[in-house]
Amino acid sequence: MDRQNSDDMMRFLEGMASSDDVIFGCLDEGNQSPEDFQDDSEANSNCNSEENKAFWLEQEQLLQGTLYRTSSAETKIRQATKEALKEVKSKGLHCVCRLRPVAGGCRSCLRGEISRHLQHVAGYHCLISKSKWRSSHDIPAGEHEYIEIVDRSDSKKGEMRVVIELSFRAEFEIAKGGEEYKRLISRLPEVYVGKTDRLRSLIKILCIAGKRCLRDKKMHMGPWRKHKYMQAKWLGTCDRSTSLEAVVSETTTEPENWVPQAKPRVSMLNYDGLLGCLSTGLGRPAAVTVV
Repeated sequence: MDRQNSDDMMRFLEGMASSDDVIFGCLDEGNQSPEDFQDDSEANSNCNSEENKAFWLEQEQLLQGTLYRTSSAETKIRQATKEALKEVKSKGLHCVCRLRPVAGGCRSCLRGEISRHLQHVAGYHCLISKSKWRSSHDIPAGEHEYIEIVDRSDSKKGEMRVVIELSFRAEFEIAKGGEEYKRLISRLPEVYVGKTDRLRSLIKILCIAGKRCLRDKKMHMGPWRKHKYMQAKWLGTCDRSTSLEAVVSETTTEPENWVPQAKPRVSMLNYDGLLGCLSTGLGRPAAVTVV
């Protein structure tokens, strides 16, 4: 997902500019409540039973209730993220990855740009976090990269972690999912900005819904869709680096006019010089040229 082509990236940035409600969802809106979606759910003709209706209605209400419980700190960070995305779109995104640069930019470079804006313009302690986990009997090994803001300003409440996931909705999409599941996923913001405890609740709701969807479709649930695997992406052990460090590690290349330094040339006829070179350089012998 990190190495998207330019068309995918442009669609993402264009969508961000055209509709914040679509990209960030309704997390900042206070004019609706989870009950507003009850009639829509009950009117769904695809529900085959009252029990099935009740299940999906409950999941929608839980999801909306969790999304609406947002704090002022999260709202401010969300607004700063919107401004960062708009700045990236106005300036354009250029991929600076060393090994395989992508025309029009990639997700990794987008994360770096957003992180730099949040750190240097908005003034947040913003990091690029990469989670890694080992395989176990029920899930395979994997890794995931996302943006994270760590706030330690309130000594009473302690450290607050806010996760910024640029493709949150896509992480839970199921191509052959049922209409009920697709409607539930459509409630999610494309870009998630929120605290880890809220994210933990969302993951649980969505994984339960995904399991039910696949069961109803008589489809196998892949290990990458399991609750434990999804938790590991954002809530497991991770390595953190600043946006600058992340970019340097990706883009460190030799200067355009760089010329490799010639190794010392030693004559085999000069025995004393040969011994001198062999005794230097932390035990690494110099290259010897017979002349």
